[in-house]
Amino acid sequence: MKLAKRLLCTAALSSALLSASTFAISLSDTLSSAASELSGSGSSSSTSGSMSMSSLTSLLNGGSKGLSADNMNNAAGILSYCAKQKLTSVTNADNVKNQVLDKLGLNTATEQKADTNYMDGIQGLLNAQNGQQLNLSALGDTSLGKQVKTKACDLVLKQGVNFLS
Repeated sequence: MKLAKRLLCTAALSSALLSASTFAISLSDTLSSAASELSGSGSSSSTSGSMSMSSLTSLLNGGSKGLSADNMNNAAGILSYCAKQKLTSVTNADNVKNQVLDKLGLNTATEQKADTNYMDGIQGLLNAQNGQQLNLSALGDTSLGKQVKTKACDLVLKQGVNFLS
């Protein structure tokens, strides 16, 4: 019972935070302002280029649309990126990626290189379901940045499995 109440409270809080964030500014504006804030402040060179903690937290606590691919071509590329970065089980990600590519008819390197959505994905550019593009590489290597990347990889992996079903 306590667990159910806790989950309900967490879901309500996450929903409220997402709603307030979405109402105030879009995800793109949040990411841009966080990058500007970090590059404009006197931060050390090791943190410049990474996102602010509040921006990463909003991505982590937000809905799945901001961290899910809007098409399976991009999802296959993201799975390749995730496997290379060791953000998910390499075996599962590569296996699902290969099956998705087969189902999409992108079996050769030539076909894959011609597909811009796939090429975006292997570079870590997630074309999200909310219409935004998120550069996973730019999230930084902080603990929170890695959590956001891992959540995105897990969501895209689930998308791939669902696509194959």
